[in-house]
Amino acid sequence: MSEFRYDDVTIHYEIRGEGFPILLFAPGGMRSAISFWRGSEWNPIDTLSNDFRVIAMDQRNAGSSRAPVSRNDDWSTYTEDHIALMDYLDIEQAHLLGGCIGGPYCYGVIQAAPERVASAVLQQPIGNENNRDLFFAMFDAWADAIKTEHAEASESDWQSFRTNMFDRPFLYNTTREFVAQCPTPILVLMGNDPYHPESVSREIADLSPNAQLVEQWKNPEVDNTVAQVRTFLSKHTPNE
Repeated sequence: MSEFRYDDVTIHYEIRGEGFPILLFAPGGMRSAISFWRGSEWNPIDTLSNDFRVIAMDQRNAGSSRAPVSRNDDWSTYTEDHIALMDYLDIEQAHLLGGCIGGPYCYGVIQAAPERVASAVLQQPIGNENNRDLFFAMFDAWADAIKTEHAEASESDWQSFRTNMFDRPFLYNTTREFVAQCPTPILVLMGNDPYHPESVSREIADLSPNAQLVEQWKNPEVDNTVAQVRTFLSKHTPNE
């Protein structure tokens, strides 16, 4: 695993394969880290690295990545990390693939730098469907485990950070209006549980002018889902 530092942030990342880059945002909520791909429905690091340059990362204060905590931290803080890593690796344009919390992370980069995103795959994206308490509890469990490492942050800071992340509508870091006018090609692997509501996946697909929805994908390695993802990514890979 490699390490990238900027300001007071340390980001750990891993690169496998060659070709057009894909930046991965792992599932795991606030603990989103490379290791979570091993327990996911499929592991795109292994599966896609034969055809693409796959970049996986630990999010700040997850896995081996570290950063200070501030009351002003929000989704844009993570987007800054993602774009900083792309800059560090001299990636002008990439595909994005995000599981769970990675769905909103994808939209963060698309909003901030649309010209740098060739396409995005959203795997079971999280979203707001009367489930705020679930995400507040998930945030608190993550925060409680690392608070002793962050003397710079008061309890009020943590509460503000939590509100900035999960006391918002829809996908938390983007609006329905943005999704409806966003031309970026999107492939949605539908969610179906309280953290990853089916309704959110369907709404993304319905609103987006250039989206596909995959409803059934319980066993991606054998039910053609991986082939669909690979075909989608290849179709939207710019010609060299």
